[in-house]
Amino acid sequence: MPCFAQKKWFHNADSISKPRLIGVVSGASSITIVTLVTLNEYWYKGYPRTSLHSFDDTKEWEGMDKVGHGFTSYYCGVLGYNSLKWAGVSEKKSLLYGAWGFMYLTGVELLDGYSAQWGFSWADIAANTVGSGLFIGQQLLWKEQRIMPKFSYLSTLHTNLRPELLGNGGIQEVLKNYNGQTYWLSTNIHSFLNEESKFPKWLSFSLGYGASGMLGGHENPAFNSKGLALPQTLTRQKQYYVSLDIDLHRIKTKSAVLNGVLKAVSWFKFPLPAVEFNQRGVFFHPIYF
Repeated sequence: MPCFAQKKWFHNADSISKPRLIGVVSGASSITIVTLVTLNEYWYKGYPRTSLHSFDDTKEWEGMDKVGHGFTSYYCGVLGYNSLKWAGVSEKKSLLYGAWGFMYLTGVELLDGYSAQWGFSWADIAANTVGSGLFIGQQLLWKEQRIMPKFSYLSTLHTNLRPELLGNGGIQEVLKNYNGQTYWLSTNIHSFLNEESKFPKWLSFSLGYGASGMLGGHENPAFNSKGLALPQTLTRQKQYYVSLDIDLHRIKTKSAVLNGVLKAVSWFKFPLPAVEFNQRGVFFHPIYF
C-alpha cells in the first residue's frame, strides 16, 4: 500500500465515509451481540434465573469493581467516539453515539438483573455514568482528554487460594483478581499551561487506587469451593498512590502506525516510582506496576 494511502487510512475522514461507517456500525453491533451472548452462555447460564431485581453491592470488593465499571465505560466511550470520527461523523453525533459504552454495560447489567446469583446494581449504573461523563464532559469542555483513567496490574498470591473466583492465570486473572489491580487518574500537566510552555507535553501526574487482602466480595470466607481452609490472617485494606506517568498518546512520531500503537496502549499506567498510603503506613515503590 502506498505511503499516501496509509496516511489517509489512519486519519479521520473529512466527511462521512459510507464504507467506514458501515464497518464501524457492523463491528460495534457484532461485538455487542457476540459478547452478550457469550456472557449469557458461559457466565450466567450455569446459575438459576429469576425475575428482574436489583441488589446493593456498594460495599463489595472495597469498591474496586465500581472503579472498574467507570474505567470500562470511559474507554468504551473513547472507542465509540474515535471510531465514528474516523468514519467522518460530526463531533456532536460522535459524542452522542459514543455513549455506546454506557448502553453496552447497561445490557450486561440487565443480565445480572435476571440472575438469582446477582442483581441489577444501581451503583454499577452510577459508576458507568461517571465513566461516560468523564469522557464526554472533557470533550465538550476542552475538546481533548486532559484527565485519563489508567490501569496497571501485578499478579498476587490470592489467585492460588481461590482460583475459581479470582482467576486461574492469564487474562482471566487480570480481570477477576481485584487484589492485583490499580486504577489511576492521570492528569496531563502541560494541557493546563500555556501552549508556549516548555514543560514536557508527555508528563502527567497520577493518583491511584487499589485494594488487597480480599478473598471474597464482602468478607474473606473460611473455606474455598473445594473445602480447603483459607488463611484468616489477611487484612482487607484500601491503598492510595501518588506517581508520575507518561502520556503516550501525546508522543508524536513520523510514523502514523506507531502513533496509533502509542494511542492504543495509552490506557496503561507507565511503570514509574510511586508512593503508597494505606492503613499500615506510607511506602515507597522504586517501580510500581
